[in-house]
Amino acid sequence: MADRSILFSAPMIVALLEGRKSQTRRCCRQANDAALTYVVRIDDAIAAPGWFGDEEGEVAFFTGFAPGDRLWVREAWRTHRAYDDLKPSDMGGEEAVWPEVERDNCDYHGRYRAGRYMPRWASRLTLIVTDVRVERLQDCSPADAIAEGISVGKPLPQVPTSKGDIYHDGITDPIDGWTRDPVEAYARLWNHINGAGAWEANPWVTAVNFDVLNGNIDNLPQVTA
Repeated sequence: MADRSILFSAPMIVALLEGRKSQTRRCCRQANDAALTYVVRIDDAIAAPGWFGDEEGEVAFFTGFAPGDRLWVREAWRTHRAYDDLKPSDMGGEEAVWPEVERDNCDYHGRYRAGRYMPRWASRLTLIVTDVRVERLQDCSPADAIAEGISVGKPLPQVPTSKGDIYHDGITDPIDGWTRDPVEAYARLWNHINGAGAWEANPWVTAVNFDVLNGNIDNLPQVTA
């Protein structure tokens, strides 16, 4: 078990807070760089959890995630304007933190700070990894797409259906961006984050399942999956 940081965009932070997100997919550089056609989990006494490779045993790699890992979430943030001249590494940890997704334009809020600069002490969400897989992006099932945090709603007049849930990526037009296919909604979200054609490229990805805990990682008990 290890503690690691993980960065999320604003829509995914909202999904975590609302309890809609319990999976994340990240491009698996090792499998893509090796141009693997098949990936298997390495389940032996030597390899630790989170290790994968090819069927022939010629390639082995660690995904960066393993069941039981604790992931402290980074997100865009601000602190008091009095600290605008301080780098996060120069702060003591007692400073007020305002997540950007909840900012209300208060005069006390300082300058915008990107999520990648959020220090561990400022994190408010912790994820406990429960499962790790390496698969093709387009292996994402409808249930997986919903667990990725897309929005779920009820039919609208603009959608040619009279029953069943509809889905939205949380990025495109709030009226016309709905679809009956959750995978289509997630594909739009993936392309928005990773660039046009990223979904169609169908890369290898590391799919991570997790439980969400509201609280700073250092204020939680040690938890194993």
